[in-house]
Amino acid sequence: MSRTLYVGNLPWATKAEDLANAFSAHGEVVSSRVITDRETGRSRGFGFVEVRDEDAETMIAAMNGTDLDGRIITVNEAKAREEQR
Repeated sequence: MSRTLYVGNLPWATKAEDLANAFSAHGEVVSSRVITDRETGRSRGFGFVEVRDEDAETMIAAMNGTDLDGRIITVNEAKAREEQR
């Protein structure tokens, strides 16, 4: 089983590999992605990290409010996206 963590306030230059590397120090990362603008391809400043279920709480506690390349990031459990109307 895995859980998805939301990571906000990312530096614009952050790549998916950077997220995986930062979080892997605190548990197993299944996957990571940085959300980009469809038209420009530029980062939107947030992303998601999929982690093993048993590592999620540890990662949230360890990473929330920490400095990632000069920005204080926000980390919490991702909420299911509501269906758009």
